[in-house]
Amino acid sequence: MKSCLVVDDSKVIRKVARHILETLDFSVEEAEDGRQALDRCAAQMPDVVLLDWNMPVMGGMEFLRNLRQQDFDTQPKVVFCTTENDVAHIRAALDAGADEFVMKPFDRETLESKLQIVGVA
Repeated sequence: MKSCLVVDDSKVIRKVARHILETLDFSVEEAEDGRQALDRCAAQMPDVVLLDWNMPVMGGMEFLRNLRQQDFDTQPKVVFCTTENDVAHIRAALDAGADEFVMKPFDRETLESKLQIVGVA
């Protein structure tokens, strides 16, 4: 079973993402911010991270830069999931090491297609 870490400060978004991912046969862990997410990755690296942009403590870009700089045995696919939709944000996320981008609000079909693109669905 593939694993996904959902990183978002919104409990509602985490709950919706968990529901969708579980219907796609993913095991799901959650984190409320980038700091918690890094700790979870160090403990058990997921196959994919669904990552919010704006969060307290440590935002999505800071998390992503930290994750990609770590010397982990494996690196997860990272799908940014955010309302930030301008080209500059998308380019910055991809340059920092994101694999794909999905806009909020998202549905099962959209998320599934993005997971297929990065090769984890």
